[in-house]
Amino acid sequence: MNLTAKICFPNAKNVTDRFHVVKLVMEALQHIRVQHRWKAIEDENEAIATAKKESKKHKPVVLSNGDTKKQLLARSRYIIVKKKKDWTDNQKQRAEILFKLYPSIESAYKHTLEFRSIYEEKCKIKAKQRFEYWFEDTEKLEFKNFNTAVNSIKYHFETILNFFNNRSTNANAESFNSKIKLFRTNQRGGRDTKFFLFNVSST
Repeated sequence: MNLTAKICFPNAKNVTDRFHVVKLVMEALQHIRVQHRWKAIEDENEAIATAKKESKKHKPVVLSNGDTKKQLLARSRYIIVKKKKDWTDNQKQRAEILFKLYPSIESAYKHTLEFRSIYEEKCKIKAKQRFEYWFEDTEKLEFKNFNTAVNSIKYHFETILNFFNNRSTNANAESFNSKIKLFRTNQRGGRDTKFFLFNVSST
């Protein structure tokens, strides 16, 4: 596809869509949450086994909002993908408990917000500087989960920075693609390609 684009559009700049770049960093954040959740599950299983040996009934520790640690980490999945201003009152309470118990998740969350804010820059040079500072901060914070994201961003750095030329996204292409899929569904497929393309161009 890159070769086709170069031949057909020699003056065009290839852009890595911001959605996929941010998603990569968000997945690193979620991975940290999941690691803590697995640890909480292991701890709970050990506590259950110990209680069973002692012929006692296991009672999990319940936090101030009614969650156990395992539930807290599971229910925080959608909280950490939002900005603080978008949290509901319940989510604010859950996030406060989460960050108090797991400071590493809070640090990773703030680090992710810093990355997302880079895309608010209008200047390509400033954006490049902020990306590089973010790479350095990742090394200092020793977030191993973010290393994969950093390596991938560095590999595609030129096309990622091309976003800041015109703040281009593939939203229009995705929208157009969705319309074609809907049209094909409504037409129950299209065996005759030429006729199908004719119908698409006519709508």
